[in-house]
Amino acid sequence: MSFFISDALAQSGGAAPAGGGFMQLLFPVALIAIFYVLLIRPQAKRAKEHKKMVEALAKGDEVVTNGGLLGRVIDVADDFATVEVAEGVQVKLQKGAVAAVMPKGTYKQQDKKAK
Repeated sequence: MSFFISDALAQSGGAAPAGGGFMQLLFPVALIAIFYVLLIRPQAKRAKEHKKMVEALAKGDEVVTNGGLLGRVIDVADDFATVEVAEGVQVKLQKGAVAAVMPKGTYKQQDKKAK
């Protein structure tokens, strides 16, 4: 394959085409911009929203954990929250393990369906 390249360089006088450097840089820059817009920016936005939600966690909130447990927050400390998942059953978990805060009444509705 190298004999084709040497022939092509010999025909063009051995010099690279003008403006080739800019076009070679344009593709990687465009690729990085696409990755930023499609992957990095949305992930950073979700992380920021999750951090804000965890900081706003308060007693009485009804939450779902990353493991799928539904319960009511009964105590909040700096890094941990105590969640009541059933009557008399309390689980202490990291605040970062809270996946979502549910609308008020969700916990009671699920509790009534189970009975």
